[in-house]
Amino acid sequence: MSSELPNDNSSSKNGSSHSDNSHVAKREDDEVLHRDPSYFQYYSQLQHQQNMLQDHVRTSAYHSAITFNGPSLFRDRLVMDVGAGSGILSFFAVQAGAKHVYAVEASGMAKKMEVMVKSAKSAPGKAGARNPYLADRITIVGSKIEEPALVKKVPQVEAIVSEPIGVLLVHERMLESFVYARDKFLRPGGAMLPSAGTIHLAPLSDAALWNETITKARFWQQESFYGVDVNPYFAPAFDEYFSSPIIGCFSPMTLMGDSAIHEVDFHTVTMADLKEFVIPIEWGIKYTGVMHGVAGWFDLAFVPPASSLHPGTAPSAVYMSTSPQSPATHWQQVRMLFKQPLAVNAGQVIRGAILMKVNDQRSYDISAKLIAMDYEESEQTSDDTLVQLFETQKTRARTALWYLQEQIYNYSYTGEPIEVPRPEAANMYLPVDQLLAESAAPVAPQYSGGNTGTTITSVQGVADSMTDFVIKTGAAASMQI
Repeated sequence: MSSELPNDNSSSKNGSSHSDNSHVAKREDDEVLHRDPSYFQYYSQLQHQQNMLQDHVRTSAYHSAITFNGPSLFRDRLVMDVGAGSGILSFFAVQAGAKHVYAVEASGMAKKMEVMVKSAKSAPGKAGARNPYLADRITIVGSKIEEPALVKKVPQVEAIVSEPIGVLLVHERMLESFVYARDKFLRPGGAMLPSAGTIHLAPLSDAALWNETITKARFWQQESFYGVDVNPYFAPAFDEYFSSPIIGCFSPMTLMGDSAIHEVDFHTVTMADLKEFVIPIEWGIKYTGVMHGVAGWFDLAFVPPASSLHPGTAPSAVYMSTSPQSPATHWQQVRMLFKQPLAVNAGQVIRGAILMKVNDQRSYDISAKLIAMDYEESEQTSDDTLVQLFETQKTRARTALWYLQEQIYNYSYTGEPIEVPRPEAANMYLPVDQLLAESAAPVAPQYSGGNTGTTITSVQGVADSMTDFVIKTGAAASMQI
């Protein structure tokens, strides 16, 4: 897909154009080292660390990835924990047999971690040590990873662990620090955990959310609010509400088609790759209805490369998803609404692209150009012709600009109802022949993920994919997911 489709000249939240690279945060050493006091103040508070630790999906995925790979990767190795926070990943690494861990943390949590590490040693006349296995195994480094002096203070390591993930994988731009640490401190052939991430974007139908959003904006249409005509505020309020991504869980039944994906290999991605990237869109629409915007989430893979392992050992693959079909995480999911919904029919194709570009708010500007097409028309339309259609077929095309840092929250969805959900409950309608076929065909048994009486014996990736893998069970059965 051509990168010309999204509007590269879209304005940023502060009114400046991001097409000029001077407005893009460069993440160079001197720039990174002297900014973001509020960001690091936030993460210095234990209440915010607790919020992440209590995310069972997140914490158990990291625990499994580190401890399962203890014999093959961490045993007797030097490890770095980037953005260590509470230090939990450092503690897991020691549990997994790491020789020594360098926990790098720029916020005030570094001093709080010192309390934990000191408590691992018992003092004369005082109570016994807490977590004695940590004694002399962790060095707390109170610094940003980009501090140039660290290269002389911290040795090269065999593995780097980190939780540098934000909403839609990239928000907060900590991935850049993860990559910086890789380039400066990881020995050749070493491992990054997590090893890869996948961004998912899908067509969304959510009338209730769209109606709620426009209702908020219409507050500013009042012509006599305590005698004041506030209508001049309506246009900027409308722009503000519909450029703000909405964070919260949502029903998978609001998705009109399968997701487009963008895969990021943390072992090979470059800083330039993270600064700006295009996600080509070609969604097959499954339901007749109204598309109100774009839904997004991400997956993580923890698969250490063979080059990083002790001879004669094998990696343990761990995967984690924040999709609406998976258990909720503290990241939840994101929905980005069109200012004007788009009517679509089952069998149509949505073509276009979504551009993600860094801004100076530790986040991204997200611009989209999308157009609805019949399947036959899409098959005959090249990317160059597609660009022209955006100018001539505006009634079926939508452009949008969202600012990922301007997040608002919506917690109206708490999970699937007990009854089997039907698409028409979300104002989405199956083609008649498909609807009738549902009753004619027997329902295939579904894997629920619960206790089936079998034991998982191995997990193997599929080809080069980071999200598809085969689970083999003790009953010699296998399933691909």
